[in-house]
Amino acid sequence: MIDSVENALDERLDPFRWRDRQLASKLDRLETVGAGLFVAEGDLVVQRAIDAGCVPVALLCDDMMAQHFAQTVPSNVNIFVGNEELRREVTGLGVPLRATGLFQRPPLTDCDELISRSRRILVAEAVDNPTNLGAIIRSAAGLGWDALILSAGSADPLARRALRVSMGTGLTLPFARVSPNDSLPELLQRHKVVSYGLTPDNTAVSVRDVVVPDERIVALLLGSEREGLDEVTMVQATELLRIPMHAGVDSLNVGAAAAIAMYALGPRN
Repeated sequence: MIDSVENALDERLDPFRWRDRQLASKLDRLETVGAGLFVAEGDLVVQRAIDAGCVPVALLCDDMMAQHFAQTVPSNVNIFVGNEELRREVTGLGVPLRATGLFQRPPLTDCDELISRSRRILVAEAVDNPTNLGAIIRSAAGLGWDALILSAGSADPLARRALRVSMGTGLTLPFARVSPNDSLPELLQRHKVVSYGLTPDNTAVSVRDVVVPDERIVALLLGSEREGLDEVTMVQATELLRIPMHAGVDSLNVGAAAAIAMYALGPRN
């Protein structure tokens, strides 16, 4: 149902202004049956959310996008139409996005199930910056990786900033989160995963020299910007890898490093 809105303070638009914690609590983000909401910002991201089967709750659009999405979403979904100034004020981004969508969060996938049906897995351990995580997800989707496993301390792939940076690919790359009571190394060992830990340590093997076994499930382990991978994770990794650096630079941003390593270790077909 298309509804024209003239007042940016209209209470029906409040959820489009909510922060991530208002949209979904920590328990919502761990829910296996789906709970909470997420916001898709931009017409491309909104379209990808719809294509991924996410359930829309409400949309805020310009006239053209309202007519477009009215053909694809259920008739009971409110489609609010506002002018540029209203859309700029509601999103708070400084730009009048052509479409912003409010969606129900999909259920979280079980880690064991996700690993069992994947060949190339990205593992984010305490990658808590949503911008970095969004960049990593976009590279993973573009470079042929199948899944993302998150530690308890990693950011939410459906956070507003992460989803915006990933250009919506966070909706198409399956992800699961390790519970605080589970062990990441034990999870990977349970499935006989060949795991490569990325580190700036000069004693690690160059990503140029690795021969990836085609017949095994492969995981790339990424740590936080500040601390890197946990010591236990590094000790139990199959092999530690580094990206050779020049000009006295010790390392790259985790998003850039992840893209290089995923290309080096990724599928060749």
